[in-house]
Amino acid sequence: MTSDGETLEARAAADLGGAAEGLLVRYDEPWRAYHTREHLREMLVALDALLAEFRLELGLGTDESRTARLALWFHDAVYDPRRPDNEDRSADLARSTLGALGEPAALVDRVADLVRATAAHRVDEADLAGMALMDADLWILAAPPIRYAEYVRQVRREYAHVGDGDFAVGRRTVLTDLAGRERLYRTPLAHAEWEPRARRNIEAELEHMAS
Repeated sequence: MTSDGETLEARAAADLGGAAEGLLVRYDEPWRAYHTREHLREMLVALDALLAEFRLELGLGTDESRTARLALWFHDAVYDPRRPDNEDRSADLARSTLGALGEPAALVDRVADLVRATAAHRVDEADLAGMALMDADLWILAAPPIRYAEYVRQVRREYAHVGDGDFAVGRRTVLTDLAGRERLYRTPLAHAEWEPRARRNIEAELEHMAS
């Protein structure tokens, strides 16, 4: 279930019509452990909350909200932990799928750009839908400790092809970069409510790795 009580499949069908089932199946691929439908469910709940805040405070339009949701469905649609170009390939899939559905070219371009932006999680501060999407994708950093620990294990399973030493170096690099950022989240709600929890989780993982 998602934040509004609908199933993930119903939410996807509302945005993508007949293309929803084929897209969601991608998130069931056997090499995925974290980038699954569970990630989509968690991210959709987070995105709904952030978009609702922007609608209430800044009057974000329904078109931009839908654009953010479309980017959510596609952002990890192509995922191979052995490749560095997953976001580009996911953006290409978004282009082909949405184009075949007859969506306007401007919308297709916007969704593809947002999907690519999830590689670095950087968008312009004026891009409200983009900021909401990026923060929702990083919600997992602020998850309750039990869920965060499960996420860490899931990421390790996805990188089972990488040796323990190399994985530890890479993971430590990622966490150190996150810990050193002035802000982890760009939206007001996420910064106020999620950031303290996220920093505690990151620091705890770094301490565990050091021990």
